[in-house]
Amino acid sequence: MKIRYIIGAGAVTAMLLSSCSTPKNISYMQDVESGQLMVPTTPANIKVQPGDKLSIAVTTQDPALSQMFNLIAPQNRLNQVNAGTQRVGESTGSNNNVNQYYTVDEEGDINFPVLGRLHIAGMTRTQVAKYIEKELKSRDLVQDPVVSVEYIDTGISVMGEVAKPGRYEFNKDQLTLMEAISMAGDLTINGKRENVSVIRQTAQGQQVYVVDLTNAKNLLGSPAYYLQQNDVVYVEPSNKRKREATASGNTVYTPSFWISLGSIGITVATLIVTITK
Repeated sequence: MKIRYIIGAGAVTAMLLSSCSTPKNISYMQDVESGQLMVPTTPANIKVQPGDKLSIAVTTQDPALSQMFNLIAPQNRLNQVNAGTQRVGESTGSNNNVNQYYTVDEEGDINFPVLGRLHIAGMTRTQVAKYIEKELKSRDLVQDPVVSVEYIDTGISVMGEVAKPGRYEFNKDQLTLMEAISMAGDLTINGKRENVSVIRQTAQGQQVYVVDLTNAKNLLGSPAYYLQQNDVVYVEPSNKRKREATASGNTVYTPSFWISLGSIGITVATLIVTITK
């Protein structure tokens, strides 16, 4: 009987120790100490790419002259949002009554009123505004133009183990990976923080970056820390979450399983002791 109690106590102790262990891969940026200075990778502003949609407004002291360089687009088309899409960081100063809507073609050009075709691919929106201002002045079309450029359909997708997966549109020059995760409601407890993938479309194909959110140096030094339009952020599920795909996937990790296993072990041990007496 003494052996039976020893085995039973060992099984219960092992179960309690395993259930009380603290996961080490839940907290973000675990290698950072209070007051420590961490410098992220070089800030990368969103740059215009083929397929992007832009709102470009030209303002001058003469309203009639301004109309020559502005497009009027249907209100409902510009403000249309696809199902499941959320907008973040929209400018509050834009004029919703006059909508300028340009789509960058495959060659990276737009067809601008009076100026004709302009190549703007690879530029930030600030550079686009200065470029158009310069063209207007150099051709003696306008002496005092004010050009504002806004992104219309610039977004990223967040998938996997986050609270609110979906596509998120934004009107900002910079968007970090942590901001994107925050927009999606943070990772669930079942998301692998050390294995977050950012999928980026390049001229050569799909470029995949794997980021460890538990390591600040890895996160801040990653080329994917600053996101680009149409990036896809994917959070891999934990092994526990994967096992939930089967009916009995996590059975072996439940207390009831170990209690049953311990009971069987005690029974077998007792039987052996009884037989050997």
